[in-house]
Formats: sequence, structure tokens, C-alpha cells
Amino acid sequence: SEDDIKQEEDRSNLKNKSSKRRKEDEETEGAETRNKENRERAEGNQSTAGELSLAASEEGANLPPSDLVVLGDYDSKPVQKVQPFLPQWLAQPKLVQKCINDNLVPIKDVPGIHPRLLKKLQMNGIESFFPVQAEVIPAILQSAANGYLMGQGGYRPKDICVSAPTGSGKTLSFVIPIVQVLLGRVVCQVRALVVLPTKELAQQVSKVFNIYTDGTGLKVVLITGQKSFAKEQEMLVQKKVTGYCSLADIIVATPGRLTDHINQTLGFSLTQLRFLIVDEADRMIDDMHQNCLNQIVKAAFQVENDSGSNMLFQRTKPGPITAASSCYPQIPLQKLLFSATLTQDPEKLQQLDLFQPRLFTSVYSEKKRLGGGTETEQDTNRKYTLPEGLSQCYVPCDLNSKPLLLLHFMLTMKFTRVLCFTNSREASHRLFLLVQAFGGVTVAEFSSRLPPNERKRTMKEFEQGKIQLLISTDATARGIDVEGVNYVINYDAPQFIRTYIHRVGRTARAGKVGVAFSLVLRIQERRFLRMLRDAGIQDIKKQPVKGNSLKPLVRKYEEALCKLEKTVKVIETGKKI
Repeated sequence: SEDDIKQEEDRSNLKNKSSKRRKEDEETEGAETRNKENRERAEGNQSTAGELSLAASEEGANLPPSDLVVLGDYDSKPVQKVQPFLPQWLAQPKLVQKCINDNLVPIKDVPGIHPRLLKKLQMNGIESFFPVQAEVIPAILQSAANGYLMGQGGYRPKDICVSAPTGSGKTLSFVIPIVQVLLGRVVCQVRALVVLPTKELAQQVSKVFNIYTDGTGLKVVLITGQKSFAKEQEMLVQKKVTGYCSLADIIVATPGRLTDHINQTLGFSLTQLRFLIVDEADRMIDDMHQNCLNQIVKAAFQVENDSGSNMLFQRTKPGPITAASSCYPQIPLQKLLFSATLTQDPEKLQQLDLFQPRLFTSVYSEKKRLGGGTETEQDTNRKYTLPEGLSQCYVPCDLNSKPLLLLHFMLTMKFTRVLCFTNSREASHRLFLLVQAFGGVTVAEFSSRLPPNERKRTMKEFEQGKIQLLISTDATARGIDVEGVNYVINYDAPQFIRTYIHRVGRTARAGKVGVAFSLVLRIQERRFLRMLRDAGIQDIKKQPVKGNSLKPLVRKYEEALCKLEKTVKVIETGKKI
């Protein structure tokens, strides 16, 4: 019946409800039990940790203090400055007076100079030596006091390095002693070799040698590639029935041409070489001419196949002094290095394989006593020395105003005898055409794009005063003695400090005065000043030029630009044709 069915459903619902309640009660009791166990376990752990820490503290109190240092500690500590370690010859050089005019030495007061050379010096108007000459000439003469077969006491002479400002007389420092040492030579052999980086500098040094060897019988040969290879071979060696004989006592050469003759000219020998002079030594190292120097040394110690008495003087590469090596006299090879920016990097100097070198330098500050008067010490921060009479200025500008500034200096400020430097021969040529189109200035250019004869003629006219503005690349920046330069203008700011040193060193030479201006873009100003500061050069002045000073030149300058544009188009059209 329906009533019976309802009663059964009610009973089943009651059973389900009671079973659900029973399950819930069991789950609640289980959770409470677990929580109680966890609490008891945690309390036990805390009591155990407390006991352990108490025991550890008691043990620590009983232990002696430890000297151990915990690695990885973050305590701040002062950082010690690393001091550069230099070889003794670099750290303790022979100091040379910087001031030229106040330290001139009469030529008769320098000991050991031959009377014939003293007479030559006086005939050329030289009555006094500069400080670097008065120090270096006696040092080289002393190394060859016993003749050029051996050094003092029979030992190998020390190599000599000279670091002195541009225009301080370094060329005469090696010309005079080398000519004097070779005055007594009997057989013509290559005894002295001067290696220079540029043709113009080689010509200048060769000219000085010719002046002081005139009438002595010594033969000076210049090999720079300006003459044909065959012509140079005829100047170097002569073939006779008995074999080849040398026609040169002193050779002045550039690296590339010299290497060609070492490898290709039959009979050309350097086995009797006594002096190897490397002028502008830092550039020879930096410009990858090291292979040339290695070839020279290899040729100097090359064993000849000749038999007879020459074998007695055959030399071997230097090594430990033994009884066997001392049996026969050997001509030593002495290296003489000269530069205004000689590196003090021992790693680079190591490439030159110098023997117990002596350094003569004028790079120092006024602190410790030098001789009996001035107080000086070597200045490790000041890497280079500039001529004493040089004034330095820089002009902040923008790119468009640089040509106007140059014209302002020449036409408004009336600058004369100006040597202007650019960073490339294309820039030099373009600036030359612009100034020429503007007019009013006698201008010429000097770069490697011109043939040697034209460069020589241009330089002569500049020295004579016929040219007031000479626009040049860095071809003239190294060592060349350009007479009468009143101003140097860096139209393009140099990228390296050595380039700056050699550029501004073209003026204020030999104790005279001169001014160097650098046109520096405002974006370059910070880097330019930091480069000078890092080299220890602090005395450069800021010389701004107001825009109103340039306005009178603008109209004519724009006309010159139009002329330049037409000229460039004509040149480019000619090249295409």
C-alpha cells in the first residue's frame, strides 16, 4: 500500500542521515587527534633546540678565540693601487735639462770631439750644444773609445735610447759621434745604418751627414725609392774581379726600400755594421716595421762564405761571455733609438732586443735635485715633453665654421708662416682648393699625393716665405725640421696624443717661440681635453672666436664654395674620361 511505501522511505532516509553524522564525527575526531600530535611534536622540537643552543653556547664559552677568517665576508676593504714596475733603466734614467736656452753648453766644453768636427760646427754657425746633445754625444763616443771593434774594457757597448722634445737637436746627437768614430776607417764597409719612417725625414738626415762628412772620405748613401732600384744598387755595391765591394760607409734608408736591397742586391752586406740608428723609434714599432729591424739584425750576423782573413772578424750573435767567444775580436752591433714620444712600455721595447740600455730623457717634474741646481724627478704621469717656447690654444667650433676660422686667422689676425694639418690627404686637397678659391692667401698643399720633386720645391718655397699657408697631412709631422714655422693649426683634431705631440712640435723648435691652435668640434672637446690631461699636458688655453668676427667673410666664402663645387665636378669628370 502507499502508506507502507512511505514508511519504508522514511526509515531509509533516517539511516542515511545517521550514517552521514557518524562519518562526520569520526573525521572531526581524527583531525583533532592529528592536531594534538603535531602540537606535541613541535613542543618537543623547541625544547630540543633550546637544549642544543644552550649546550653550544656553553661549549663556545669554553673554546679559545679563533684566528680563522671567514671566506666570502662582505666587509668593505680599501683597494690598493697597483704600482707599475719598470726595469731599472726605465725607472732611473739619465735626466736631461728641458730648458734649452738656459742650458747651452759651448762646443769646446764637451770632451772628446775631434778638432776637424769642431771646425765644421763653427763653420755652420754652431757655437753651443743643446742639453741633449751635450749628454748623448759623449756617451756614444765613450762606447767607442777603443775603436769600433769593441766596447769599453773589451765588452759589448750598451744600447742608448733618447726621449727628448721635438726640435731639441736629436739628429746632431748621433751624426757627430758616428762621423768621428768612422774617421779612421781604412776599408769602405757599411758601418752605420740610419732607419727612418719617411722619405722627407731621411733626406733631411742624409743632408746633415753630408755636411759633416764633406772632405773626410766617408761616403753617405740615401736609399728611399726616389731613384730606380738599379741606380741605388750602383750606389751601394761595385762588382770587381775579386768580388763585390761596398761603396757606402753610412746608409740612410726607409724600411721598405732597405728590406728590398737586403733581399735582392747581390754583394750588399751588413756584416760589418757597427751602429744601427732608429729615428722615430716608436713609429717604427707601431707601424709594423719590426720585421724590417729583425731582417737588419739577421743580415748583420749572417755568416759570409768568404775565406781568408775576413773569417777572423766573423761575428756571431751575442751570448754568454766564454773563453771561446773571447778568442777573436768581434765588431759589436750597437743600437741607438731616438724619438720625441719614445714608449715606456717594456713589452714593446722588448721587441727591439736591447742590450743593457741607457735612457736619456727630459720627461720629469721639478722636485728632486738634478746635478747641483734644479730639483727634479722623473714624472710617471707626464709621458711627453713639449718645446719650452710653445703656447697651446684650442678653439671650440662646429663643422661649418672651421674653414671660416682658418681664413679669419690668415686674413683678419694676419698669421704668417702657418703649417695647417688635416687627417687625410683628401681633406688636405679639398681645403687647399677652397682657400685658393677664396683668394688673398698664398697657399700650397703637402701630402703623399704629390710627387717627391714637387714636395721638395713646395717645402723650399715655404721656408723662403713665398708661401704663407702650407696645408699638410701628417707626412710633415714626424721629425722634419721646417724652418720658420710661426703657427701650427690642427684643422682636424688629432685622434692620438703622439700625433698631437709631433704636429705641434713643428714650431717652437731649437729654443724659439711658437703657437699651436687646435680647431675642436664641440662634440670632440671633452675627449680631446681628456687625451691631453692623460698625457700630463695641462697648459692649453680655451680661445673662443665670436661669430661676429666671421660675418665679414661669409659672403665671399659662399662664393668660394660654389667655385670649389665646380672645380670638384671638373676633376671628377676628368677622372671618368
